[in-house]
Amino acid sequence: MGLFVFLPLVLPLTALPIARLTEQHLHPRATTRLLTLLAVVLGLCSTLCLGLLMVVGTAQLPGNPLPDAWSDPEVRAAVPYAEIAGSTAVAALAAAFAACSGALRRHRRIRARAHHALAALPPRSDPAILPDEDPYAYAVPAAPGRPGRVVVSRGMLRSLDDNEQRALFAHERAHLTCRHHRYLLAVRLAGCLNPLLLPLRSAVTFSTERWADEEAAHVVGDRLLTARAVGRAALIGRAAPYPELAHFAATEAGPVPRRVAALLAPVPPARSWPPALTPAGIAALFAAAGTAASALASLNSVVALFLILKAATPL
Repeated sequence: MGLFVFLPLVLPLTALPIARLTEQHLHPRATTRLLTLLAVVLGLCSTLCLGLLMVVGTAQLPGNPLPDAWSDPEVRAAVPYAEIAGSTAVAALAAAFAACSGALRRHRRIRARAHHALAALPPRSDPAILPDEDPYAYAVPAAPGRPGRVVVSRGMLRSLDDNEQRALFAHERAHLTCRHHRYLLAVRLAGCLNPLLLPLRSAVTFSTERWADEEAAHVVGDRLLTARAVGRAALIGRAAPYPELAHFAATEAGPVPRRVAALLAPVPPARSWPPALTPAGIAALFAAAGTAASALASLNSVVALFLILKAATPL
């Protein structure tokens, strides 16, 4: 196998071209689902690879309860620098699992704090209007025994007219009904497993906002109005109290102008792939082929290592 055993750790980089292509040529709904699936699959493959490298490289260390045959000369010959790779894999897995645990705890803590802050309001009030002059709006996903809620400050409502408020509420409700927090959490965990997948997290964050924008434009029936609401909210907006929750308009300079420009353009096509005979379609096919090859190479390396271990000592 040689150095090919390490390919699952670096091949997630090949998913980056398809992220840009899907953002430009697919509906944001399809973009979100596709990129989340890629991130999860590639993250799991690289983690399995690290686990098997750890087994091969450390099975014969004193005190290790694993069978020594899992790291006999035949097995170790399939992995270059087995001892170094195994020790490094131990550290990488510990860091990955610590990062995942921290991300899950942070997600639950932020959600619990957001619901706790709303406890004084009537439980069925939707949206929940907070008496805060700082303009912000965000969606709080459901928790056990507590429904998802749209939260908006009085400062934000005073900054938008009635029609723009309709766009705001439709945007935030789309985050809840489409369960965007699940996609965001999945790609965040994938990025914890393999830092090379972190750019996909940014891409999915943007695509979920675009998805909510399109849902809002469909509900209010006016793309120009929705674009105006997004732009105005970004100009006057402040950081939300819980920045990891999906919110109407971030204050960063990059994504908001792109969202406004997309809303001023025609409705994105509902197709799940660009036409094959167009330049975009050909480029997307090449990018998809590279990404599929990455996933297959990852799975191949994992399966090959597993079969070597099984041949050395039946599981």
